Formats: sequence, C-alpha cells, structure tokens
Amino acid sequence: MKKKSPISLRKWLSRRLALLTFIALGIVCTVVYISTNLSLQYRQEALLEQKREVIEHLVTEFTAKKDFNSLDHKLTDFFYGRSEFFLRLFVEGTDGPLYTYGEQHEDSKNSNLKRLNFSIPSPVNPSEQMIAELFLDTTSDVKLRAVLAWTLFSCALLGALVVSLLGDFIVKKSLNSLKLLRNQAAQISPDNINQRLDEDNLPEEIRPLVVQFNALLGRLERAYIQMEGFNADVAHELRTPLANLVGETEFALTAKRSTDEIYDILGSNLEELQRMTAIINDMLLLSNADRGAKARYVHMSDLHELVSEVSDYHEAEALDASITFKITGHAIAKVDRSLIQRAVSNLISNAVRYSDKNSEVLIEISSEKDSFIKISVRNQGIAIDENDLTRLFDRFYRSDSSRTDNANHHGLGLAIVSAIARMHGGQPFVESLHGKTLIGFTISKHTS
Repeated sequence: MKKKSPISLRKWLSRRLALLTFIALGIVCTVVYISTNLSLQYRQEALLEQKREVIEHLVTEFTAKKDFNSLDHKLTDFFYGRSEFFLRLFVEGTDGPLYTYGEQHEDSKNSNLKRLNFSIPSPVNPSEQMIAELFLDTTSDVKLRAVLAWTLFSCALLGALVVSLLGDFIVKKSLNSLKLLRNQAAQISPDNINQRLDEDNLPEEIRPLVVQFNALLGRLERAYIQMEGFNADVAHELRTPLANLVGETEFALTAKRSTDEIYDILGSNLEELQRMTAIINDMLLLSNADRGAKARYVHMSDLHELVSEVSDYHEAEALDASITFKITGHAIAKVDRSLIQRAVSNLISNAVRYSDKNSEVLIEISSEKDSFIKISVRNQGIAIDENDLTRLFDRFYRSDSSRTDNANHHGLGLAIVSAIARMHGGQPFVESLHGKTLIGFTISKHTS
C-alpha cells in the first residue's frame, strides 16, 4: 500500500483560507448582483408605467379635442430620441398595427424587450378602444448585468488569490515558532535529557502541547535515570553471588577436597544460584507488569482467608521478633491467588523487619467506594523519611538504614507489590507518621 505523503499545514491553511474567502466574497457578490438586477427590473417597470401615464394623458387630451393630427405629432415627438422605447397601436382583431411610434426593433419577440399592454380610446372614433403595446429594449441593462457579473466574479477570484498569498505569508510567519521547537527538540539527546522546550512566547494553541511534551520528557528522564540505576543495581546484586560462585569454585579446584567439603561448596553455590534465580524471576515479573500484563483471575470467596494463610507462613519470623498479627475486614474479589499471596507476603515481611519489638502488625482489608479493595499493613517502628516515601516502590531501592539487612532481601519486594497492584487494576500507597507506617495496595473489583 502506497504511503501517503505528509500534509503541509501551511498549504492546507492557505488553501482553506483562500477557499473560504472566495465563498464569502462570492456570497457578497451574489447579493450585490441580485440586488442590482432587482433594481434594474424595478427601474424598467417604473419607466414603462411612467410612459404609459404620459401616453394615456395625451390620448385623452387630444381625443377630447378630436385632433388626431396633433396627437400623432405629439406621440412622434415624444418617442423621438428614445431609441429604447417604441409604441404600437392596433384595433383588436386586425392583422397588424395601425400606428407605430419610435424606432421599432426588427424582432419584437426579442427576449430583451419588455412589453406593457393597455387600452386607450381611438383618436379617430372615441367610442372604440385601441390596444396599445409599449416596448422597452433592455439590451443595455442585460449588458450591464453581464459586465457586473464578470466584474464581481473577477473581484471575488482576485480577492481570494490576494488573501491566499497574504495568508500563506502570515501562516509561514506564525509557524516559525514550530521551527524553533523542532530545532530545540533535535538537540535533545541522552547526554542532555534534562533539556526542555522553551514554553515562553508561544501561541496559545501550541503552548499546551509543548507543556505536555515537556512533562513527557520529565517522565522519560525519570524513567531513563531509573533504568540506569536499575542496571547498576542489577549488576551490583548479581555481582556478589557470581563472585561467591567463582571464588568457591576456584577454591574447590585448587586442591583435592573431600566429599563433605564438595557437598558444602555445592550447597553454598546452590544458595547463591537460588538467590540469583529469585532476582531474575522478580525482574521478569516486573518486566511483564511494565508491558501491561494482566493477572489471571480466580474467584475468591473471601480475601480474609487468603491473608490468614500468608500470615501463618510468617508466624515463625514474627515470633522471633516478638510481633503479633491482627487481621481485620472481609472482601470478595476475583484475583490471581499466587500474586496476591506474594504481594501480601512482601508487605508482612517488610513490616516484621522494621517493627518495634513486642508490637502488633495490623493487616486491614476494606472496600473503597464499591470499586476498589484496599489491602494494607500497618506497623509501629521508625518513621520513613518523606524523601524515601516517593521512591519506596522503586526497584532495588532501600533506605540507608536497611543496607545492613541480610542477603535474602535485594530491594525488589515493594516494587513487586506495586507491579502486582497494577496487574490487578490498582495502585500502591504508603503513609508514615509518628513512627506508624502504612503500606498497601488496591485492586479493582471490576477487573476481569
């Protein structure tokens, strides 16, 4: 299929402006033409009526005097020099006119002749009536209308052409700001991704687009920085287990080892391999969520039961930290059971690690406005800094106080919670105030 060439906005606007101008001028010219034509027709009718009144007055005057010769002379003088008028008098039933005055045209049926018929007394015999045919030659008016029509059409066409040229010039000047924006956009690269398009001195119609484009650049910059940090964090997280694997393998090969020593080295390597597998699996889950993957939904009778099963799994960990669990609320929803279990497990594990001794972890399930279900975990511990709250769900992000954790926690737990929430049509949330921290996520009731 042949690809269409891009449309020139400048040409499109100039042509449309010329077309609209021609239509507008055409309408005005048409109104002028129609008004002039009506005026000419009214003038023609008024002239015929005026001449009729004069003729009737002359005939009445001289008929009363029975002076036909004087009447004939008066009518001849009246039509002298008026080449556009002529008069024919005849008695009804006769073959041709008895009297003719004025310059008679050869073709009395000419479409340019306007005729007015009326009756007058016969000058010879006043008891008889004669038919008078008064003609007006409108050829000059017809020519005038033709000249006027072509003049108006030429003016409309010329006006549209002038407006098109001026419009093209104005549009070209108006689009200079787009050229500047194009040059600015061409200078943006990964080396200066923080650069933005200039939002000042822009037309009102273009500025919102530039504002949104700059906002998009801001999101891309954050994503780019996050991706660079993510790559560095992945290298950092995988470097340690790989270094351990290489070191222990080299140690095993440097000398002859006993079977027990080999088993210990393989067991240690297995732990490192499992850790790497967990990191890779978590990264795959996050990647699928970023591509818009949706959860596989299974009908659950009550989320309270699912959360209880997860809390039982963490019971030993909670006992070591002298922490108790409390679960409140009930809700029914279609969810991916394994993903929700994983999200809740990450939240509980995170709460247990950062809770004060002999405190309680509260797990709440609630419905929000009949469209979302909220699952949250609240614990008592050190308050999270406000700067850390905005990045808590970033991949591999851990606050400084958590860097001393053991190797089993690689900083993807809350990022996975966020991904699972998005896969269920929801969002994560976090609050931390006066040592009480609330972390959770929502899921949509209507997602299927």
